[in-house]
Amino acid sequence: MFSTRTALTPSLIVIVGFLTVCPVVMLVLGSFSEGIGAFGKFTLEKYIQSYTDPAFAGIIVNTVIFTIGSGFVATLLALFLAYLNTRTNIPFKFLFRIISIIPMMIPHILFSVSWVLLLNPSNGMINLLLKQIFNLENSPFNIYTLGGMILVEGLLDLPIAYLILAPAMAAFDVSLEESSKVSGASNLRTLTRVTLPVLRPAILASFILVIVRSLASFAVPSIIGMPGRIYVLATHIYRIIATGFAADYGMAAAVGMSALAASIALIYLYRYLTSESEKYVTISSRGYRPSLIELKKAKYPLFAIVGLLSFVLIVLPVLVLFYTSLVPYSMVPDARAFSMMNWKHWLDVLKDPISLLSLKNSVFLGIVGATLGVILSIFVSYVIVKVRTRAAGLLESISFLSFSFPGIVIGVGFMWFFVRTPLYATIWSLLIGYIATYLPYGIRPLTSAFIQIHSHLEESSRVCGGGTLYTLRRIVIPLLIPGVVSGWILMATMFVRELTLSVVLSRPGTEVLAVQILRFAEDGLWGKLSALGIMMICISTIIVVIASLIGMKMTRVQETD
Repeated sequence: MFSTRTALTPSLIVIVGFLTVCPVVMLVLGSFSEGIGAFGKFTLEKYIQSYTDPAFAGIIVNTVIFTIGSGFVATLLALFLAYLNTRTNIPFKFLFRIISIIPMMIPHILFSVSWVLLLNPSNGMINLLLKQIFNLENSPFNIYTLGGMILVEGLLDLPIAYLILAPAMAAFDVSLEESSKVSGASNLRTLTRVTLPVLRPAILASFILVIVRSLASFAVPSIIGMPGRIYVLATHIYRIIATGFAADYGMAAAVGMSALAASIALIYLYRYLTSESEKYVTISSRGYRPSLIELKKAKYPLFAIVGLLSFVLIVLPVLVLFYTSLVPYSMVPDARAFSMMNWKHWLDVLKDPISLLSLKNSVFLGIVGATLGVILSIFVSYVIVKVRTRAAGLLESISFLSFSFPGIVIGVGFMWFFVRTPLYATIWSLLIGYIATYLPYGIRPLTSAFIQIHSHLEESSRVCGGGTLYTLRRIVIPLLIPGVVSGWILMATMFVRELTLSVVLSRPGTEVLAVQILRFAEDGLWGKLSALGIMMICISTIIVVIASLIGMKMTRVQETD
């Protein structure tokens, strides 16, 4: 029994270490190599070539503006929503839960495309409508700008920022605010001089995490930035490996090292800020209850703003995509447009062999990949929570490394590895890359679930002669069903919509949905793109519903037993 647990930890360290550390090592070695065919021949040429490029300084400036701007937009909106939800008497607070969860189900590439369909300067629906109404010669809006990129990325990262800020806002001790008001301060002054300073660690943590996510973002920079010739690090790496006569993976690795270093530094800063938050604890007892600010006449105008934001984040992207999939070309919704609606784009997609293959591959990766990922996550989470040794601490550290790695950068690292193995250009390379990148999404809910299972249950099994694997199978795993279902759903939805890793590792025969949608966007095939995008959303929804129903059924069976 003890030997089994002892052997489990080093075995998992080897497996997880390969998945998370191997691509980084290969990325470093690749950046110092002459090329894919000359791996190991040391040279600084790729670094010199990359960092002396006259355009590189502009790319760095664009990246800094894009990430900081996105962090500012997402954090500011999240702070506004969190304050309304936890500190005011605004009605229909269930909308805040919807805003924080549902947008995560919409793939980033589709959200970006929906805004392009609305605001692109040539035939964006809003631009066409405004030109028609006001008889304008030029389009009033252009989404293909740095400001457009910041707006869309900020909206995409809003749910993550909200999930960080809302709990901190809810746990705030209101006696500090009440003392400020007793001293004669207004609500606005109390907010700026008391509430926000105390919440500073949570605000900074949210801001930093959004910067990390926007640094790793590829959907927005590729769909909105590249047509406007605005390049950031992610799209610069993509150009290096996807355009020209031959992909230069050595140069891509050299550029990727700067993105990787920045991401790791930001994640370290994020962890430092969250650990420092203990200094700002304000709850002194259990008997407190947050007081609500009466919005009075502002209640319904503010609720209208929240409703509009919910519409923009959830309903609008799907509505625009579905409408575009039915009309022959981009046009303002009117009687003529509705009369021309048909299913041609849908039929074209269903007849396209590459689109069908991408559907098949994404469903396979979503179901099989999530299942394998959750199985690995169960064992890793078990060791992290139950086997409290230094080796278990090491396993925990390397398990969450990939969370700070930009997908396209790690994709380049995996490419350097897979090109030397039979896995290159196969669906299995994508499967391994997906599991490695999204392993933390499976470990997080399962670690929380393991913490809730008392060790006495396992000890009783051991006293009766049950081994580690037997105890896991008959006692622990049945109690883990909610965590298993949550982890599986998270990983499956991530796998179905994955783009950043796929654009590097996908090859003819291994196309996935997100890559095919990107190809349609590059070719301007908005109707086919929209039809395939709605199919992607439907597949993700069906997977989530079926997994939830199975989890509920298994839970009921367990309760009756």
